[in-house]
Amino acid sequence: MKLSRTVPGAVLNTLSRVARRPAGAAAYALFHMPLARSTVRPAERELIERAHLGRVELGGKHAVTYEWGDGARTVVLVHGWQSRGSRLSDLVTAFLNRGYRVVAFDAPGHGAASGRSATILDYRTVLTALHERYGAFDGLVAHSLGALASFFALRHGVKAERVVSIGGVCDFGYLVDEFATALGLSPRLKAELHRRTASRLFPDLPADRSPFSAIHTAEEVNAPLLVVHDEDDTRIGVEQGRRLSGAFGERARLVVTSGLGHRRILGDPEVVRAAVDFVEHGPGPSHLPQH
Repeated sequence: MKLSRTVPGAVLNTLSRVARRPAGAAAYALFHMPLARSTVRPAERELIERAHLGRVELGGKHAVTYEWGDGARTVVLVHGWQSRGSRLSDLVTAFLNRGYRVVAFDAPGHGAASGRSATILDYRTVLTALHERYGAFDGLVAHSLGALASFFALRHGVKAERVVSIGGVCDFGYLVDEFATALGLSPRLKAELHRRTASRLFPDLPADRSPFSAIHTAEEVNAPLLVVHDEDDTRIGVEQGRRLSGAFGERARLVVTSGLGHRRILGDPEVVRAAVDFVEHGPGPSHLPQH
């Protein structure tokens, strides 16, 4: 484990012995603060320069939105943690080639957006604003944390005809646990972080459904779902994809790939084609192996 991650954990653990709530507040703030801000890669620059730019205000900070094409069908792409909209460029190009209007964004604290932090509430606000701007999405394709945030937005009124999760998170508690493990947080401080997460982000959820999990949206989200997850994903374990798919039963199709990991999966030609085909044609036979 990198020193940059263990030092904050040690400091927070020490503080929590004498001041549990301040330590919990600091851990909660760090949990929502990306440690790095992704920049546009050379291969993405031309596509970004062609986008129509916009923004969504979020109370003192803003997200940056990108729009390509003028097709009658709209697909929204949602990036994950410490990422940005341009990382989905292969999907942008593929959907444009099928005649879609394509919309992506940089969440606060990411890419070209302002701010230093982002929460699942911020993602929901951005997706809600885009839903109000474009109407119900013909497709919603999300990666990593973006998948969980998308289901959170779908639970609160955003509509999409078809949904694709790529390397997606199913359970918010999984993120808290992974963060606590990475920093070596004590059980006491981890419990405080869970408590703050529940009270600050999900106060409307009953105790047995907090923190938020996408499995609890299966009765509310009726859209067909494609779940693509790599068995070698070391960032978000494949069991998260299996849980998500299992919750939606016959409305979901699970595709487990191999050797692509958490990030390269976004640029894999077969994965991109499967995502676009699913949004365009709906559930059906896939050329990718299903496990």
